[in-house]
Amino acid sequence: MKSTERPLIYVILGTPHSGRRSILADLIGDGLGEGDRALTFLSENEVPGDFDRRVGEVRPWTWQDNAIAADVPTSLQDASEEEDGTPSFSHVFFVLDGRQSPVDQMEAFKLWVTPLDVEFARAITVIDCTLASQHSELGAWFDACVHFSDIVLLARREGVANKWMSDFQAHYRDKFIPSLFEFVKDGKVKNPALVLEPQARRMTHIFDEDVDWAIARTLAPDAEIDFSTENEEGGEEDENEDSEGVPDVDPYFERRQNGYRVIEVPDVKKYLGSP
Repeated sequence: MKSTERPLIYVILGTPHSGRRSILADLIGDGLGEGDRALTFLSENEVPGDFDRRVGEVRPWTWQDNAIAADVPTSLQDASEEEDGTPSFSHVFFVLDGRQSPVDQMEAFKLWVTPLDVEFARAITVIDCTLASQHSELGAWFDACVHFSDIVLLARREGVANKWMSDFQAHYRDKFIPSLFEFVKDGKVKNPALVLEPQARRMTHIFDEDVDWAIARTLAPDAEIDFSTENEEGGEEDENEDSEGVPDVDPYFERRQNGYRVIEVPDVKKYLGSP
């Protein structure tokens, strides 16, 4: 990568046993070009695995006071700088803690990544289809992940009924969600380069710079996302919307006066086994 290019950064969502690291190893191994150099941030709570040696340089990140803390290389703070003559990173992957709220983490990730000299590429969600099919209560948790994602990868499909798979995808198709859905087989995707292509297909606008709202609405003109909330008198509040009808605050980041989020997601830890 030329030193004048900004590194591409990706954020990976999903539950701990969904196979995110094996998929990430495949994306890095088959999706990056010659001369590309990857850096992966893993939560300190992640159990070390065999795939860690295949995801580039690995650095831990910690969750402190609802914020992300990590040792960030100088090259990510200024992409034109090289550390002691070593090449800059071309691709950065940030893997969220799969046992925590994706909403809390995405809000913190947005604050963490904004000052860095990087270009946001894509958010990728890996769905543990076995877990999702067994616990319909987690539907709202996965809805939140998909809301932030450009790509949704359906993994751990062994033994899951075809009808459930069809209904799961139809749930988002019927809402005109623009995210791409792809299947994972044996820890691999069919086309890693397609997954890594930095083309926005997400519902959220938190990573958009100088958004062309006309284009955004063209991507999902009839998306069934209700940005309005009812006030105490029963009327609709629109103070958080701009003149184009797009909210200044992501609907998942909105909070009520009591501090609770307007859109709540379940505690995924209740449905997970031991780390």
